[in-house]
Order: sequence, then structure tokens, then C-alpha cells
Amino acid sequence: MNKEMTVRADHWYQEAERKAAAYYETLYNQFIDKTYVSLLTEDILLWKKDHVHENSIIQFLKRRKKTPNSNDYYQYMKWLHYTGKLDDYLDRSVSYIYMRDLGKALDDPHTQIRIQRLITDIKKYLLTPGTASDREEPDFINFASFYRWAQKERVENATIWVMNKLKRVSAHIPKEMDAEQAQRKLMKIIIGVVLHVMEEMDDEVSPEERAESLDAAIRLGYSYGLTYPFIDDLLDSDVLSNEEKEQYSEMIRISLLTGSVPDLEEWTGTNLEMIQYVHSELREAFEFIRDYQRADTQATFLEQSYVFFQSQDQDRIKDLSNGSYTNEEIYLPIIIKSSSSRLIVRSVISEPMDEGFENRTFAYGIYNQLADDFADMFDDLRDGAVTPYTYYLTYRHQRPDLINPFELYWAVISNLIRNVYHSDAKTREVILDRAINGLKRCKKRVGSSKYNEIMDIFTSSIPEFNRLIQQMVGKAEDVDFFDKLLRDQLLTVMKKERLEKEEFLNTINTAQTEINRLLKISKPVQASSLKEPLTDAANYSLAGGGKRIRPVMAWVMAVKEYGLHSSAIAPLLRSLEYMHTASLIFDDLPTQDNAATRRGHATLHEVYNSATAELTGLFLIQKATQEQSSLDAFDPKSVLALMQYSSQKAGEMCMGQAMDLESKGKELTLDELNTICFYKTGIAFEASLIMPAILANVEEKEIATLKKFAYHAGIAFQIKDDLLDLQGDLKLLGKPTGKDVQNNNSTFVTVLGADGAAQAMWEHYCYAVDALKAMPRNSVFLKHILDYIIHRDH
Repeated sequence: MNKEMTVRADHWYQEAERKAAAYYETLYNQFIDKTYVSLLTEDILLWKKDHVHENSIIQFLKRRKKTPNSNDYYQYMKWLHYTGKLDDYLDRSVSYIYMRDLGKALDDPHTQIRIQRLITDIKKYLLTPGTASDREEPDFINFASFYRWAQKERVENATIWVMNKLKRVSAHIPKEMDAEQAQRKLMKIIIGVVLHVMEEMDDEVSPEERAESLDAAIRLGYSYGLTYPFIDDLLDSDVLSNEEKEQYSEMIRISLLTGSVPDLEEWTGTNLEMIQYVHSELREAFEFIRDYQRADTQATFLEQSYVFFQSQDQDRIKDLSNGSYTNEEIYLPIIIKSSSSRLIVRSVISEPMDEGFENRTFAYGIYNQLADDFADMFDDLRDGAVTPYTYYLTYRHQRPDLINPFELYWAVISNLIRNVYHSDAKTREVILDRAINGLKRCKKRVGSSKYNEIMDIFTSSIPEFNRLIQQMVGKAEDVDFFDKLLRDQLLTVMKKERLEKEEFLNTINTAQTEINRLLKISKPVQASSLKEPLTDAANYSLAGGGKRIRPVMAWVMAVKEYGLHSSAIAPLLRSLEYMHTASLIFDDLPTQDNAATRRGHATLHEVYNSATAELTGLFLIQKATQEQSSLDAFDPKSVLALMQYSSQKAGEMCMGQAMDLESKGKELTLDELNTICFYKTGIAFEASLIMPAILANVEEKEIATLKKFAYHAGIAFQIKDDLLDLQGDLKLLGKPTGKDVQNNNSTFVTVLGADGAAQAMWEHYCYAVDALKAMPRNSVFLKHILDYIIHRDH
């Protein structure tokens, strides 16, 4: 950095330090004088009346009735509603979000109206029949519900964009980092920015303006939130070497001081490929936020961002083995970074200055940070991280001058209640609810013994106050929060999905290996050499690779869902892939799609000739029928039913291809396109699910549900193919892109446009998810096959 930039940077940070130092001085004096103890004792005794009840027969009987585990999300929501606790539960939860994330004062009548409106909406969702069934996870922790919300708000394009972005981020988070926490923080920021924008809109805003604002909010939220996994978490981790961290940090500083992200140039480290992705993504995000700013907010955004990054860096470079840090060196960066992280949001969305918001958010930040550091204290100690708690625990005997962070935490709470929020009763209620809830969660997590040991250390100079606090921890009721429940649920779901995906990929690999082993057609013993070319041609097409998605689906449904033996269904798997390969041979012919490559190899008619290709397709169809007739491990009636079904569907696929050929050069309607797509693609999906079900004698109701799933999954698959033909990578696809345009084919992209096609794909995705919910069995595989269809790149 040049001298001018260095001077500017120093000025920005020194101004932030001066403000933080003044706030620190206020808190320090309360800590030294212990004035917070008497003030908070009064506040807690007032608060206690609504949370600690004297012993009575009624209270004894209520305690005997077991509260459901909050991990059982739907049962817990039902219990809260049944006991009449849901309104207060949501009230304190939403009020807390308005204070923490939106910087609002709870004594503002307008804020209370907005809070109650949001509570009504949440209750309506939670208590609507069908949204709180016996499913394992909340509806809103999935792509389908997010997209349904997007449709309601008319922000489908931004939602599709951010879902694709989130998937790619997930794939690029290094294994040394906590992927679930990184993604959770990113999603939390996106939601926070959207809430900010919604809060700034008045009731008179038009639907068009609302949609435009929310579209921008989603993109801004992602762009800002991306800094958490790829700046904060990445620099906190051991992924980068010290030299790489220095190089990366310098690039970030230059970006914030100049307003322009420098080129990556030479990278002196082993993480070049990851850094190239991160650099590209962060540059796009930074430029989007920068260009969204008004002229009067851009300078504020850059200054706040630099101060935030520098405070994080000051905190990050501390070494727990260094016992000489002053209290100011420990606490000033924390005051700055904890307030900056939320102050930035307002400049990110290009809103004007709001003094009340600024003052409340600045004062509130350290409260939230000290609560988080307390919760993470044992993990931080293990990792050697410097926080107020780890530093105090390490050096309290050698350094009597060190501030006790637990006492300072309560001094901050007292200051917030009395001086920032002016003893507002609602604010006192919410803040103390949160504080006691945090201690309850800690005690539950680490156990009573460890918890008491820590409390003895942190409260040795305030024994009377600690007794009151611990009485509240032991006896207070109704202090839990919806956002904590959602946080726990989200992490649980993400970890579960990660394990499910690993199992899904293992299952796919197992099935593909098994199927590939089965496919090769053996030459008949003592066969005439004249017959060999046809067998060779068939094996050439079968050996061309491919995803084997259809026989894989059949294998999983048969073996994993219905418990059929894999050896018994081998003929079925062969028949499915033979028929699929035959359909591809016909599709590629010069008289049809005229394709030169398939799966990265020359098409069959290019290697041999068209006549041989046509005969090979017919040969494979006959082989498929022969395989089906050899399903001798099953009831003959079931096999006959399967063959009848298969014959019918093969005929329908031929009709679909005929429709496709007839439609070339014509403008199709969406209904016509859906029909052709189902006959060409959806039927094959359906057959892969229905044929194993026929062999397993599955009930007709479940078969009908499978057909509905296959219909929508098949169309989604075809739309994705159309999008890949427009946007895909030749190396990944194994075939040229742009063939649909070249062949003058009507596709979902040509009919709807790229954005419209993507929306239609997600619409069919949602319908397929609805079908899965109606299934009598919970098919994790089908859920992940659906996600694969949507997010695949080839």
C-alpha cells in the first residue's frame, strides 16, 4: 500500500478505536465500581416474577408433565401452542431479532406493530394444517420451501441464483473448516439483510418495488455473507500458510482502500486452485455491493468494511502464549468488530445514516460477542484462540489487572438495559431471557460439574450476585428462543444431509459398479463371424460410460427400498440400460438429432454406419425383452405385468421421439413441450421406479405417487439438459453444446428463455418434493437424486 492509503487506513481505524475506547471506559468503570450488581439485582428481581414461580400443587403437577425435547421440532411447537406458551415464545424471539439484527428500540410503537405482524405470520405458518406434520425437519430448511416463498414474493431469479451459489460455496469449503457452521453463518447473513430491507419498506410500496428490493437484498446478503466463510473463517483456519494469509489479507486491504479488487497475479502458496475460486467469487460480490451503493453511502461502506476487517485482523493475530496484552488490546478490537458486523449491513443496502440505529448497534455488539465467546469458550481453549474468556482463564493468577469477562458481560447487560434502552420493561425481559437461556444451554452442554467449576472461577468476587444468577438458571422457565431452535435444527439438518449425501454417492458408486459389470453382451459360442459386428457395436455403445441413472434408480429402489436381492434383479437392470442406450443410438442418427459425439465418444453411426446403428438399436431392444423374460426369481404374474408395462412404455417413448421429430422447426407451446418431454424422458424415469415396484408387489397408491414423482423429476431433468446445452461445459458434458439451436429444436430454453426455463425446472422440483412427502416410505435416495438432477453440471 502507498503512503496515502496507509494514512487513510490509520485514520479510519484510529477513529473507530477512539469511539470504542470511550465505550470501554464506561463499561470498565461499572465493572470496577460494581454498580452493575445492585442495578441488575433490581432488574432480575422484577424479571423473576414472570419466570420463577413459588412452589404449589399446580406448579408441581406442571413440572411432572414432561416437556418435549426441542430437538423434536414439530412436537415442541405443538406443545408450546397447547400450553399457551407459543405467543410469548415467539414474542421474545422476534423482539430479540429486531434488537440484535435490525437495531430497533422495543419501546417504539411502530416497531411493536411490525413485530406483532411477523409473529402472526409465523404462527399462521406453524399452525396451518399440513405444514407441521410428522416430517423430520422444518419445511423452511429446504430448497422447495425457499422457492415457494420466492414465488410468492416474485423473486424467483434471485432465489435460483443464490441457491446455485450456495451449492458451489458448499463444494469449495476446505475440509479443514467447519462446513456446516460456515454455511449457517452465510445463510444467517442473507436472512438478516433481507429482514433489514423488508423492515425499511413501508406498507405503501408497490409489489413491483417490493420484488425489486427483495431481489437486490438476496444478492446483497449473499455478497456480504460470503466474507464470513471466505475471509473470516478462512483466515481463522489453518488452510492457508502464514505467507498466504499475509498475501490474502493485503489484497483485501487494497480492495477496501481503493474500491477495486486487484488481480490475483502470482500466488506463492499451495492453495492456488481454491484461491482462484474465492478471488473470483469475492470480486464479483464486492463489485456488486460497491456498484449498488449511492454516491453518499459508498465511502461509508468502504470505511466500515475496512475497520471491520482490521479489527478482525487485530484480534486474529493475537497469540495465547503472549501474556502481556492489555485489557484495551483485548477488548477494543472486540467492541469494534462486534458492532461493525451489523453496522455494515445498513450501508450494504445503501440506506441513509440513522443515529439511533448506530448508537444501539454499537453498544449492543459486545454483548452478543461476549455471549458467543462464552458459548465457544472450551472450543477456543482447545484451539488456542485468544478471547476475553480464554485469556482470563490462562493468565488470571499472574495478571490481577485483567478484567473478568463474565463480570464485564453483566456490566454490558446493565448498561444496555439502563442507559441504552432506558429501563424499558420489554427490553429488560428479552435481554435477561437471553442471558439466562445462554447459561442454561451451557450447563446442559458441558454438564453441571464443569459448569460449576467455571462459575466458581468467574464469580469469586460477586458471590451474592452469582447465587441469584444460579437460582435463575436452575428455576427460571420460558427463556428459550426460536432462533436458537432454528440454529440447532439447521446444523442438525446440514450434518445429516452431508452424511446422507456421502451415503448417496457411495450407493451410486456401488450401483454403477454393479451395473457396469452386468452390461457387456457375450458373443454366442461358435457364433458366425458375421454376427460379431452387431454384438461389438452394441458393446461399444454400452461401454461409452454415462451416469446409468435409470438402472441405478431401479437398483436402489429394488435393493434398498424393497429388499429384493441384487442378483435377482440383474436382468431388469440390463433391460433398462439396453433400452436407454437403444434410444440414444436412435436419437443420434443423422435422420434425427445428427449428433457426432455422445458421452465423450464418437456416436455409433460415426464409428460404423447408420444402418448398423439402426440394427444395433433394434438388437438392444430385443435383448431388453429377453432379459425381462428371464426374471425367474419372481412371481410369473408380476413378471408378465412388468413386461406388459415395459412394452407399453417403450411404445410411448417411440411416440415421444416421433413427436419431437415432427416438432422440429415449429414453435411449441409449453403444454406440448411438457408432453413431448414426458414421453421422451419422464417415461424412462417412471419405468426405473415402477418396474421394481411391480416386482415387489407394491400397493397401487404408492405406485401412483411414484409416477407423479417421476413425471416432475423427468421434466426437471430434461429442462436441466436444455439449460446445459445452452450453458454447459463441453469437457464435462462429453458432447457439443448448442446442438438444440443448430437443429432448430424447440426446447424449454427456446420457449421460456433461460430464466423462465430455470423457474420451470424449480417448479417441477417442488412438485416432485411434494410427491416425496406423500410417499409412505421416507426415500432419502430419491430426495438426493432430485437434488442431483437440479444441481448437476453434466
